[in-house]
Amino acid sequence: MVHGQMRALVHRYPAVRYATRQIRIRLPQRLGGLDPAHVPPWERRFELAMPRREGWSGTGPPSLTITAPGDYGVARRLHHGGLAAYEPETLACFLAALEHARPGAVLDVGANIGLYSALAAARSSRRVFAFEPAPRVADTAEAVARANGLGVGVERLALSNHSGTAALRLSPVSDTASSLAADNRPLLGRVLVPVESLSHWRERAGAAPSIVKIDTGGTEPDVVAGALEVLRRFRPWIFCEVRPEHGVAERLMALLEPFGYCWYHLCGDPPYPLRAVIVGRGPDPGQRMWLFAPEPVPERVWRAARGWYRALGRPATQG
Repeated sequence: MVHGQMRALVHRYPAVRYATRQIRIRLPQRLGGLDPAHVPPWERRFELAMPRREGWSGTGPPSLTITAPGDYGVARRLHHGGLAAYEPETLACFLAALEHARPGAVLDVGANIGLYSALAAARSSRRVFAFEPAPRVADTAEAVARANGLGVGVERLALSNHSGTAALRLSPVSDTASSLAADNRPLLGRVLVPVESLSHWRERAGAAPSIVKIDTGGTEPDVVAGALEVLRRFRPWIFCEVRPEHGVAERLMALLEPFGYCWYHLCGDPPYPLRAVIVGRGPDPGQRMWLFAPEPVPERVWRAARGWYRALGRPATQG
């Protein structure tokens, strides 16, 4: 019991976690010491190169300055490998959607440090909103947007199928693993956060969603269920993570089929085939992102996606 409380204390407070690591660096590894080469810094600050595909006529900064706590997973991957190291298939299609989707707002639901929202603000003139309920992570998303002069509205709330409050389960493992979902994953603690349906938020904010990215740790169907009026009225493009557990894929199909959405698994090089069903388990367990399009994706969008894929440093084998 005491050991568990100590672990929770270390994980909850960044200064305590950092000090503990510094102590363990000085211990022999046989006594629980850490290899200094694998210990993250207190803070990461780096320039993230922004892509520019051949033939693209838009404007925007050549890079973004990213400052984030050293142990944040998204920032670590971007620091070590750039955008090519973080969901390049989805990023390429997302950038293509920014060009070709009808005018309207971009919603980054489950934003973490706000990569997708920052990319949208840096590579389009659309209104952009980032939804992140975890307080410390939302602070980082706001800091990234502010440091780069990006017009991103950071909404400190969780989107679901109802409005009110809920307990956000904080993960001791990763900043990307906190969720409203009740499951058996390790739990650091809970924090009460405001919750709202996307349809209710849209009416309150006066936004017209055109592109929505959803990555909420297993509650994606709840987000979609709270957005049915948005789907009916605005028919946005939806980039969504599909996990293999808790019937997520089946629930998403039941919600989207009445609206005539088409689904594409973003795995490998674009273009992607139209799928008959949504599945949570694919040949690559790391490829969980799907595109739910309001109509069959035209070739001009796939052509743009291939261009962005090359610009991200991942050359497409087709086109």
